[in-house]
Amino acid sequence: MQVYRLPVLENNYIFVLHDPARNIAAVVDPAEAEPVLQQLQALGAELVTIFNTHHHRDHVGGNRQLLERFPNIPVYAGAEDQGRIPGQQVFLREGDQVEFADRTGEVFFVPGHTYAHIAYYFPPAAGEEIGDLFCGDTLFAGGCGRLFEGTPAQMLSSLSKLRNLPDSTKIWCAHEYTLTNLEFALTVDGNNDDLQNRFQEVKEARSRLEATIPSVLGVEKRTNPFLRWDEPALQAAVKSSHPEETFGRLRGMRDRF
Repeated sequence: MQVYRLPVLENNYIFVLHDPARNIAAVVDPAEAEPVLQQLQALGAELVTIFNTHHHRDHVGGNRQLLERFPNIPVYAGAEDQGRIPGQQVFLREGDQVEFADRTGEVFFVPGHTYAHIAYYFPPAAGEEIGDLFCGDTLFAGGCGRLFEGTPAQMLSSLSKLRNLPDSTKIWCAHEYTLTNLEFALTVDGNNDDLQNRFQEVKEARSRLEATIPSVLGVEKRTNPFLRWDEPALQAAVKSSHPEETFGRLRGMRDRF
């Protein structure tokens, strides 16, 4: 399975998954249709699936136009999003599975950013070591999504699920927020050498307009404050030893940053 990252809108990424053996493609969170159609044309591939993580327009805005071009393809999204995803036909819950390119993806229910958010995790293919997580706006490189419809407790539970995946997992999150996220992280975890080094690397990459996505889960666990709610340094920064309260205070600080 090859993954193509398409930058769209101000800071979104669409991900086109390509099965070169069959020359078919799937798309994750098509904010717009035209970039997807251009990528399909470049590959000479046929779109067979739309995977949505949640209902926000910058993740589903291209659904209808893609369905006009490919009217018989299924649209996958969370069961709790019924009525909010254009063209949705498959209603997924925690533990369900999806198939693409001889890979079986696992569905995680990860509310917090929205009450219906899901993520798709494709474990490593046979003979490989790296899996792929398409997590929408739940986990970001260096951060996490705002709590528009969920609670700190829900997001903490959701991120706990993702934190338990293998450290080698590629994190295909849907926005290029990394530099700002790390700028915030330094305000609460400034003595973290890994974080300081990562910030310099990302700063240089962004100065060259290079993408920082995908990230890697092991890097996130060492540098992302929203996966480090049980670290003493972060708890001291927000004056709490309670994981949920620590996380909630960090998220509130990030909202005001």
